Amino acid sequence: MATQHNFSVETLSFVLVFVLFAALVPVDASADRTKTVEFNVKPGGVVHTFSEAIREYECSFTYASQGGTNEQWLMSVGLSDDDSLFSCSVWRPQGKSYLFFTQFKAELKGTKIKYANAFSQTVAAGQNDVPLKPEEFIVGDSTVTQRDGKFSAQLSKLTAIGQTRHDEL
Repeated sequence: MATQHNFSVETLSFVLVFVLFAALVPVDASADRTKTVEFNVKPGGVVHTFSEAIREYECSFTYASQGGTNEQWLMSVGLSDDDSLFSCSVWRPQGKSYLFFTQFKAELKGTKIKYANAFSQTVAAGQNDVPLKPEEFIVGDSTVTQRDGKFSAQLSKLTAIGQTRHDEL
């Protein structure tokens, strides 16, 4: 099982470059290896799914939330230059969501997750990142989900990086 601390210097470098790039890329930018799109997170307790893909790799974010009104969120997906890593970040640009999430799941198709983390609050308006406690979520081979009975219902960002099944010749 993947953990939030099980990654190499190469993976960390990719994460840092991807995060910096995602922060600088306009929402409507589309490229061969990175994509950032805007979507609405809708309350009402109904399960919704939003997905984006690059080539054969896909990130799906499935959730149900309560309270408030629609919130604008972003999803960034990226593929490393050597096609060995696929990343997905889902977050609220304002840094904190006012919705209460009853469930969430991020799924990376075509990869095996090597790193994942989730946050109840992210850097915005002078605030610091506040990661979820490790017992609040579960990292599987291809999914990151809330842990029933432990998740505090607060989610503002979720990041996962998967190793592709790309074979070198």
